[in-house]
Amino acid sequence: MNKKIISAALAATVTLSTLAIPALEPQPVSAATLTSQSNTAAVNAKADQLIATAKSLIGKASYSNTQYKDTYPYKFSCASFLMYVFEKNGVDLGTYNEDYMMKQGTYVAKGQWKKGDLLFFKSKKTGTDPDHVVMYIGNNKVIQMADPKQKIVITDMNSKPYYKDNYVTARRVLPSLMSSNPATTGDKIVESAYKLRDKATIGSTTNASAMRFTSTGFINYVYKKQNITLPATSISALMAKGTTVSRANLQKGDLVFFNSVKGSKTPSLVGIYAGDYRLIIPTSSGVQSRVLLVDYYNTHYITAKRIISKK
Repeated sequence: MNKKIISAALAATVTLSTLAIPALEPQPVSAATLTSQSNTAAVNAKADQLIATAKSLIGKASYSNTQYKDTYPYKFSCASFLMYVFEKNGVDLGTYNEDYMMKQGTYVAKGQWKKGDLLFFKSKKTGTDPDHVVMYIGNNKVIQMADPKQKIVITDMNSKPYYKDNYVTARRVLPSLMSSNPATTGDKIVESAYKLRDKATIGSTTNASAMRFTSTGFINYVYKKQNITLPATSISALMAKGTTVSRANLQKGDLVFFNSVKGSKTPSLVGIYAGDYRLIIPTSSGVQSRVLLVDYYNTHYITAKRIISKK
């Protein structure tokens, strides 16, 4: 994966109401609805859906390490291919960078893989980040966007020395990136925010009936859907609400605040924490999903506030 894509995406200007980050990453369509405690069969069914979507793209997509195209003829890298597959099935990875993907979900020991697990590899001799990711589909096989020649293929893990020699680790993102069942208030806030992705316009005024919001208006609207009235007229006013929580203890539904000038205590951007490092952010480009691991959010982080008194 070419990390220059992410660098370009984060070269943005922050204002008090919006952040103009180019929409280079694909965004999720909604939150999913089950956890590991709820129904193993349902989790397996979700994995089967992922696999079916991935297989349906065989012969329909070309390899591109610099471009992403989510309509036919598709263009994917190994990671953006999986980002797309998960997105289409309601599971938000929030990124198409392998190193960020590798920090989500839970660790899986080598050989203990289940359908839907992500397996990571590194063949380059420089750097520490993985440079390839595949999805396990069962029976020692994976599906992947392999390279410009092979494109999307199903491969046996024993077919080439590559898979043994370059293996790094595996992560299980099903069901850890899914919502609880029954859904918590935080889950409902996250899902409500995701559902506005293709409906809401973020700008300088709020008109809920027309689905137009300032970033603050968007937050007010999403929380009001769960009978939580903030209300606030600015990001600074939002930051004065609730209880301060540490970054290490973030929970779904918490509000996370960022500045436009490093070191400033004045917020210019607010996001809803969606769990497992993911953020839902109202920006001038629309409602977008990102991961808190991105350098921009590390260097511009101010604080987080918990608005939900009971999860």
